[in-house]
Amino acid sequence: MAKKANSSNYCSFCGRSENEVNMLISGISGYICDMCVEQAYEIVNETFKSSGHSAPEISLNSLPKPKQIKEFLDQYVIGQENAKRFLSVAVYNHYKRILQKSVKDDVEIEKSNIIMVGATGTGKTLLARTIAKILRVPFTIVDATVLTEAGYVGEDIESILSRLLQVADFDVASAERGIVFIDEIDKIARKSDNPSITRDVSGEGVQQGLLKLLEGSIVNVPPQGGRKHPEQRMISVNTKNILFICGGAFDGIERKIAQRLNTRVVGYAASNEQTTIDRNNLMKYITPMDLKTFGLIPEIIGRLPILTFLEPLDRDALLRILIEPKNSIVKQYQKLFEMDGVTLTFDKDANEYIVDKAIEFKLGARGLRSIVEAIMMDAMFSLPSEEKKKLHISRKYAIEHLEKSGLQHLKVA
Repeated sequence: MAKKANSSNYCSFCGRSENEVNMLISGISGYICDMCVEQAYEIVNETFKSSGHSAPEISLNSLPKPKQIKEFLDQYVIGQENAKRFLSVAVYNHYKRILQKSVKDDVEIEKSNIIMVGATGTGKTLLARTIAKILRVPFTIVDATVLTEAGYVGEDIESILSRLLQVADFDVASAERGIVFIDEIDKIARKSDNPSITRDVSGEGVQQGLLKLLEGSIVNVPPQGGRKHPEQRMISVNTKNILFICGGAFDGIERKIAQRLNTRVVGYAASNEQTTIDRNNLMKYITPMDLKTFGLIPEIIGRLPILTFLEPLDRDALLRILIEPKNSIVKQYQKLFEMDGVTLTFDKDANEYIVDKAIEFKLGARGLRSIVEAIMMDAMFSLPSEEKKKLHISRKYAIEHLEKSGLQHLKVA
């Protein structure tokens, strides 16, 4: 409790009297002044940082190698070998770039910003969240759909760095070596391939604003996010060593890839080249040219030099995703029921039925969760209040409860 002390009272730490300080805070057998409180706060912060509460130092010997990073990703993400290899190498090179203390031989390692392209439900966000589990640098995921040009309703570009600062406990040095995953990057594509004379508030303007972050510059960031105000205290963050990973579905880009491939297939080798094209997975042929045609500006494509794709998920991959990973959907529900003392098991036929429905709904791996949730809803509602200790999900049980939920009407023509 703070109170104004008598003239005979002094700070028990520095010895100043009440006339020399703004405030004396009384304790059981002494006082402390406001200046000593501020100094104690700084000492406590420094002590926490030195005792390991801040981001640990990185050394080349302790770095997880690309193969180790990929092996870790394999435990949580099924398939997507190409994307996992690209992501593992990009993260490893980011660590090495941070460790480059000085440029003695005039060779400066540039950032390996990466962009992942794949249909919804193929695992872009899951890859980003999983890679965050093994990182020793601050990591945050932001959604590009909420970003708008400065001065308009929405979030400024700098809000991306506000979230990174919050993850790093406002340790600027730690945040400046972090990793940012920007999801839904395709939603800020400009509406046509030709520059517009009108404002594209959530499209090309946002891409222009992202350029300074991706390239590397000193940005003034509002510490609590939100809009900038003249009287608001800003934090300067240098984005030179921040790695940016972007992901997007780019719905419809397959048509642009197909058009490009068809125009290239001319001349004597036309028939041979056509036979080598996998029409079921055109995404593997994606190039920066296709991103430009879709609506990303050339400047932002140039600052995302590593382009990788995610494979469409077939039936076998969806079945493995349902049951195999450490955090598989089946294991999650088994854990939920285990906390109520209920043993949950699934028939192989039931798992195959769930996968078949996910393919029918065309929702990818994300659809698996919706289907299992609909099947399990009645059991999750009633079993915690009952004495039953075992629950077995058969194909018949899955069909009955899915039809009861009405989810089967999601079928896509």
